[in-house]
Amino acid sequence: MTHTLNRITIFPIKSLDGCDVDKVTVLANGALANDRRYALVDQGGKLVNGKQCVGIHSIRATYDEDFRKVTLRQGEQFATFLLPDEGEKLAAWCSKLLHKKCRFVENANEGFPDDCEAPGPTLISTASLTEVATWFDGIDLAEVRRRFRMNLEIDSDVPFWEDQLIAENHNKIFRFQIGKIIWQGRGACQRCIVPSRDSQNGVVSSHFSKIFAKRRQDSLPGWAPTARFDHFYRLGVNTGLESVENGNTLRLGDPLCSLV
Repeated sequence: MTHTLNRITIFPIKSLDGCDVDKVTVLANGALANDRRYALVDQGGKLVNGKQCVGIHSIRATYDEDFRKVTLRQGEQFATFLLPDEGEKLAAWCSKLLHKKCRFVENANEGFPDDCEAPGPTLISTASLTEVATWFDGIDLAEVRRRFRMNLEIDSDVPFWEDQLIAENHNKIFRFQIGKIIWQGRGACQRCIVPSRDSQNGVVSSHFSKIFAKRRQDSLPGWAPTARFDHFYRLGVNTGLESVENGNTLRLGDPLCSLV
């Protein structure tokens, strides 16, 4: 069965809301253009993100078509900024809301990936997200998408289908192609505290990581490389770019095929 790319989500400002697109350019390091291109950092240069700043969950972000303008909103307060020109104004606005002095930074060539050894887009199947939503009361598919913040979604209807894109050990590489671009499956995404929180207000879902890990272990498919799961709080695939010789654009509807 041929599987296709049915959702592309980028997060222009790291840790803020994502935006679905029909196509995206792949950068030289494998990152998606405009994905985590901008970020907020503290005075020491450390990223201000959902891992250590719960308040950031309450900020909503919407973008114009070319990601040159963003509107941020928290409750009744809102402001619109040009990117990157008004980055410092944006940082000042966020600093006031977060009670933390922030600076605005940009990396248009590489972005600010969580995993610098696998800076390509994160990938998952729709079925996996749908399955995870059944594990928790009051969490639907849309909320699971917001919590896990994946870049590429594949249309498989088999939960955890994407686990087969990971090689059985660290010495091997599993190669696959989406459209004209060749990727490497680098490993199962290790999750942080962010998915345990309500994406809109940061409230922690009770025992989320414990429940998730138990259900993930119990439902681990036979094709999953068990040696790569030192724990089961993992979901989705981290990727690395192998080749863009035949094109550097991903599009909705692009087929995914495994390579020998």
